Amino acid sequence: MDNLILQTRSPSLWGGRVPPLICPCPSPHVPRCHPPTVQTSFLRPRPARLRPPVPQVLAWGVALAWCGLPVQALAQAGQVPPASAWDAPVALKSSPLLQEKIPEAVRPQLPVFVTGDRIEGQTDLNAVIEGNAELRRGDTVIRADRLDYNVPEDLARAQGKVRINRAGNVYEGTALELRVDAFEGFFSDARYQFLATQAHGDATRVDFIDRDRAVVHNATYTTCERGNEASWQPDWVLRAATIRIDNVEEVGTAEDAVLEFKGVPILPVPYITFPLSEKRKSGLLPPTIALDSRDGLAYLQPYYWNIAPNRDATLRAAVMTKRGANLGGEFRYLEPSYTGQISGDVMPSDRLRDRLRWNFSGQHQGHFDTAIGALGLNLNVNRVSDDNYWRDFGRAAEPLRQRLLPGDASLHWGRDDMTASVRTLKWQTLQDVNSPIVPPYDRLPQLRWRYAPSQLGGGLDASVELDTTRFQAARELTGQPNANRSYAMAQVSRPFLAPAGFITPRLQVHATQYQFDSALSNGQRSAQRTLPTFSLDSGLVFERDAAYFGRAFLQTLEPRAFYTYTPYRDQSMLPVYDTAANDFNFATIYTENAFGGNDRLADNNLLTLGVTTRLLDPDTGAEAARFGMAQRLRFSDQKVTLPGGGPVSERLSDLLLGAGINWTPQWGFDSTVQYNPKTRRSIRSTIGARYSPGNYRTVSAAYRLQRGTSEQIDIGWQWPLNDLWGDKGKDLGAGRGQGGGRWYSVGRLNYSLQDRKLVDTVVGLEYDSCCWIGRVVLERLQSSVTTSNTRLLFQIEFVGFSRLSLGASPLETFKQNVPRYQNLREQVTTPSRFSNYN
Repeated sequence: MDNLILQTRSPSLWGGRVPPLICPCPSPHVPRCHPPTVQTSFLRPRPARLRPPVPQVLAWGVALAWCGLPVQALAQAGQVPPASAWDAPVALKSSPLLQEKIPEAVRPQLPVFVTGDRIEGQTDLNAVIEGNAELRRGDTVIRADRLDYNVPEDLARAQGKVRINRAGNVYEGTALELRVDAFEGFFSDARYQFLATQAHGDATRVDFIDRDRAVVHNATYTTCERGNEASWQPDWVLRAATIRIDNVEEVGTAEDAVLEFKGVPILPVPYITFPLSEKRKSGLLPPTIALDSRDGLAYLQPYYWNIAPNRDATLRAAVMTKRGANLGGEFRYLEPSYTGQISGDVMPSDRLRDRLRWNFSGQHQGHFDTAIGALGLNLNVNRVSDDNYWRDFGRAAEPLRQRLLPGDASLHWGRDDMTASVRTLKWQTLQDVNSPIVPPYDRLPQLRWRYAPSQLGGGLDASVELDTTRFQAARELTGQPNANRSYAMAQVSRPFLAPAGFITPRLQVHATQYQFDSALSNGQRSAQRTLPTFSLDSGLVFERDAAYFGRAFLQTLEPRAFYTYTPYRDQSMLPVYDTAANDFNFATIYTENAFGGNDRLADNNLLTLGVTTRLLDPDTGAEAARFGMAQRLRFSDQKVTLPGGGPVSERLSDLLLGAGINWTPQWGFDSTVQYNPKTRRSIRSTIGARYSPGNYRTVSAAYRLQRGTSEQIDIGWQWPLNDLWGDKGKDLGAGRGQGGGRWYSVGRLNYSLQDRKLVDTVVGLEYDSCCWIGRVVLERLQSSVTTSNTRLLFQIEFVGFSRLSLGASPLETFKQNVPRYQNLREQVTTPSRFSNYN
């Protein structure tokens, strides 16, 4: 038998108030003691003994003598007590005493503590506690008006106002019979509340099967916060003949149930499972119901299969009144060395196109350590049945709604300073007669090898890269021959680094060879090109202490100069397979080549000058502001261009200006402007700002200009509408909303100033009633130059239970389209049993 420690608070035994004695906690799993009690404990398990109470005066005398005698003896000897560890300040350190879950090996060794106003019993047999009765063992606390504990059977019987707190889950009722350690028994006329979801309900009886399983009879289940008034009724409630609780799987199962909302039964549920936490579980997911002119009335029912902690699958079936039935699924896996997912759908007969429709998507990333080096395998395959799939299936996954679908497979190898890879890439191009696409080239295959020695003498950095690729596409669409292209690139540099700056000279040599499957316009079936490139990158860093607007900073001034030279070679006859002009920004202005890819090497003789200044927080190093500018000075015309382009003859490039300000965590500003000094106009501009003063409050705006092509304004927001009438809500933290009865406006607008119309529109409302959330969204997204998709979406979320949607999920629309959107209910941290500790 475990330790039995009896405590008494009976005034009749003490003849008055019990003196407050400090006592050590007898168990590492009982983090506090009961000062106004006297207790008997043992250092090792043995039968408990009832001892007569000690007179009050004698107890005080013993305590004073124990604490005061050593000091008195030192004083009589004329000595000052030496400093000891007790005089040092208390140092906090981590402790394993408060454990969320008590180990199974420790449970049988835990003692039992009982307290009450009156205790009677026999050693090793029983204890009867009356008046404020309490039994405590490990993470289980039982309180009642009267409690009878049978020691040999570890059986507790309680009557009156009975309350159990087990690891934060609370049960209350009128009568209890329970084997404490095994947690087997029953509770009559019970009310319960679960820690993880704050769900609660009533039942005529609760049967405890073991510490992790229970059966609740004639039960209700809701997450609506209970009011104090007698007429209180939850906004939503699940009424069931039986609810089975499984805390291992963290799943509840209801049978013969009905879901009520605002007192109206809305959904009969013969059998349903629901989560008791954020843990994944197998079962039917909420259905989706949609109505539109293309599909008619559509019903989508998914089923989730939690195969293992690292594997799961989602099966789905849909019926569309205007089109037919659709079946599909998704399988995901996560292993220590590889991860991926596979999904697909099939519609045997789509009446919209009178044909079979299907899609397939698969992704895999893996790496393996072998005796010859590290190997990696990456796959990304997306395929659909026909050219109209992207247009007809607006609810398909994002990769399948594109008109260019990759089929990409690559195998990588690496060892020491060498890497190698083999890759195949084949595109599926979904053509539209109104806006045809010139397809990109397939790579069938591409072989690459690279050597970059990590240790070279003299502080040198060097690398060699070899690549050979077979480019293939439909010639009638590309207008140029297919080819095998091989190139070699070697580079060597010597960085000179110092705290105040750096200088890095670099020399590169590019050699390229082409073999065409048909002759060029000049009759050649092959071509070669070899070019050297020299560059010199340099910069300085100045620092000083500064203060602006009453705030101290560390300010930097960072000038930079970059020179590059590549001689001219005529490349106008070479086809273009993987090359495009680099974007003009701060990431590319300090590079040797103006083109991305290997079909063009720009002839450069230019100097790039730039300067950046930053304001840094001296304590944290956080960047409060950044301002920069850069410009190219060209010493000769750039003659190498892409097909259809003209040579660059301007000696001074456009001026690149940039600024970023994060003065406080609430405000943010970022901008990049490409300015032409001759025309005194910006060529391209991106200016963005955000304001996020707290949870569920964010506004962002961006202006984007590409002169002659597009000019757009983008605004996104999430904000409580109750702020308009002075209701600021409560700061409950992320994932908990800001209190019940609050409206939120959520949306994103993308407006084209050039076309004078909205390109993308997402406007919605959310209503948070604490235990349920309603969402409605109007979504209009541009799918091509001339077409767009418009949907009206509804959703009601019963917090901690399920979501019911009409159309696609508005929550997913918010997450995908609204910058910095926060879900009103999302478990950020796992609830601790000590947050509801008795």
